[in-house]
Amino acid sequence: MTRKQEVLSDVVIKFAGDSGDGMQLTGSQFTNSTALLGIDLATFPDFPAEIRAPQGTLPGVSGFQLHFSSERVFTPGDECDVLVAMNAAALKTNLKTLKKGGKIIANTDGFDAKNLRLANYPDGVNPLEDGSLSNYEVVRMDVTKMTREALKEVTMGMKEKDRAKNMFVLGFLYWMYNRSLEMTEKFLTDKFGKKPEILDSNLKALKAGYYYGETTETFTTTYKVERAKMEPGTYRSIMGNQALAYGLIAASQKSGLPLFLGSYPITPASDILHELSRHKSFGVRTFQAEDEIAAVTASIGASYGGSLGITTTSGPGVALKAEAMGLAVMLEIPLVVVNIQRGGPSTGLPTKTEQSDLLQAYYGRNGECPMPIIASSTPSDCFDVAFEACRISVQHMTPIMLLSDGYIANGAEPWKFPKSDDLPELKVKFKDGLAEGEDKFLPYKRDEKLVRPWAIPGTPGLEHRIGGIEKQDVTGNVNYEPENHQHMVFTRQAKVDRIADYIPEQKLDSGPESGKLLVLGWGSTYGAIKSAVAELQAQGHAVSHAHIRYIRPFPKNLGDLMKKFDQVLIPEINNGQLIKIIRDQYLIDAKPYNKIMGVPITKSEMVMKIKQMLGLS
Repeated sequence: MTRKQEVLSDVVIKFAGDSGDGMQLTGSQFTNSTALLGIDLATFPDFPAEIRAPQGTLPGVSGFQLHFSSERVFTPGDECDVLVAMNAAALKTNLKTLKKGGKIIANTDGFDAKNLRLANYPDGVNPLEDGSLSNYEVVRMDVTKMTREALKEVTMGMKEKDRAKNMFVLGFLYWMYNRSLEMTEKFLTDKFGKKPEILDSNLKALKAGYYYGETTETFTTTYKVERAKMEPGTYRSIMGNQALAYGLIAASQKSGLPLFLGSYPITPASDILHELSRHKSFGVRTFQAEDEIAAVTASIGASYGGSLGITTTSGPGVALKAEAMGLAVMLEIPLVVVNIQRGGPSTGLPTKTEQSDLLQAYYGRNGECPMPIIASSTPSDCFDVAFEACRISVQHMTPIMLLSDGYIANGAEPWKFPKSDDLPELKVKFKDGLAEGEDKFLPYKRDEKLVRPWAIPGTPGLEHRIGGIEKQDVTGNVNYEPENHQHMVFTRQAKVDRIADYIPEQKLDSGPESGKLLVLGWGSTYGAIKSAVAELQAQGHAVSHAHIRYIRPFPKNLGDLMKKFDQVLIPEINNGQLIKIIRDQYLIDAKPYNKIMGVPITKSEMVMKIKQMLGLS
C-alpha cells in the first residue's frame, strides 16, 4: 500500500483518558521523543483533583497536552489538532479544545453503555454514532481489544493487560509521527527490568500499536515535523519543579553551603522534595516533616547552623508557615520559601494553576514583615530563578519567597542547560571571629547593604541571642523601646529595598522602547503574552512586552519604563494582584486582564484583549 508523508510545522496533541489510563506517562514519553529530535515543545499536564475519582466520570479525566513545532513555541497551544480520547468522559471534557476539522482518535471500548452513562450522556446517545462529530475526522480504534489480542500469550489478568492500553496508543502515534520506539523501549526496560512480565506486556503493546499503523489500510498518511531553529547547544526536556530542584543544588554547590530542605508534601510542590531526595551525593539533606510548621522551622534551624535552608509548599502551606517566616525576618537569616501556587482559597483547586498568592507573599504575615519576592516564568527559567533566590537570600541575610505555579511546575520545555563553569560563584562569608579592635560580637552591626553578619553557632567569641522578640540595633539584645522598634522596622524595610541596587534593571522582552501599549506580565503568563505580542508585532502594531522577575523590590527603572507608554495592560491568573501593587507604588492607571478558571491564559485571549486596547476591535 502506498503511503504519503506530510510535513507539518506545528502540531498540538491532547492525550485524555481516565486517571488510571496512563495519559501522563504517554504524554511524557511522546514529549521526550520529541525533544530528542530537536523539535521545540511546550506541555500542559492536566490532573484530576480527586486521587481516586470514579472511573469513567468527568472528574476523573486526566489529560496531557503537547505542542511541538519546527518554530519556537511558548505555550502548549490554544486548540488541539489531535485529541486522543480513551473514553466518553475524556471526549466530553476536551472536545471544546479541539479545532474544527481536527482528528479524534477514539478508543471505542470506552464508549460502551456504561461509559456513556458515567459521562452523563443521555440514554441512547453515542457521539461516535449520532453525527455530532461530523465537523471532525474521527478515527475509531478498539484499543482495548487490540491490546488484549497482542497480549493473549502473556499470563496476566485482564485488568493488568488493560493497563498497557496507553502503550498501544503511544506506539500508534509514534508510527503516525515518524518516531522511533527505541527511547521508550529503554525507558520501559529501566523501569520494569525486574518485573519481566510487566515489561513484556508493555513492550508488546507498544510494538502492536506501531505495527497496527504500519499494516492497516485505514491510514494513508504519516506526518513529520522538522527540527526547530534553535540556538546551537545541548538540550534536554525539563519540567519546572525539576529545574527548580537543580537550581537549588547548583546554588548549594556554588556557595559551598550544604542544602537542607524541610518540607511537608503538598500538590503541586511535592516533586521538588522527591527530586532533591535523589541527590544526597551532592550533600543534600531532605526532611519530610510532620507538618508545615515543623518543615519551615527545621529549615530556619539549618540556616542558623550554616546551611542553605529551603522549604517548599503551596498557598495553604504558606499560610501555616507565616509566623515562622516572621521569625526568619526578625532573625535576619537566610531562608528560601518556595511557593508553587495552585487554585484557592483553602483546598481550592489543588491540581489546577493560579497566580493568587502574590498578595499573600507581599503582606501575609503579622506586623511590618518585608520579604523579597522573585517569580519564575517558564519551566526552564525555574533553574535561574532558584539560583538567584539563593543568592539574594544568603548575600542579603533575608528570607525570600520564590513564586512558581502548577502550570510551570508540571509543564516541560527544551532547556539548554549551563555548564558548572558558566555559573557565577555565590560568595558567602561567615563571621569567623572577633576582628581587631572588637571586644564583643555585635550580631546586628551592618555593612553597606544593611546586612548583619552570619555567625555559626559554636564559633568562639561569637555567642549571641536569637528569638522572635524585637532586637536592639547593633547589639541584638531584646528591646521594647518605641524608638528602637520603629528604627528596626525602617531598617529591615530599607535592607530589602536596597536589594534593588544588586539586581538588573527591567528590560523589555520585545517591542519598541515607548509607544501605545506595554503588556506587563509576571510568572506563567509569559508564553501567552510573548506569543500574542509577537503575532501583533508581525502585523505592524506598536505593542511591547516586559516580564517581571523581581517583584520585591522592583527593578529601579520599572516606573520610568512604564511611563513611556500610553497604556499598560497587566494579565494575571488571579483577580488582580500585581496590578494593585503597581497602582499603589507607581500611581499608573494600569488595566487588568484576569482569568481564574484553573487553566492558563491563552494566546488568542491575549490577542483579543490587546486589539481591544489598541482600538482594533
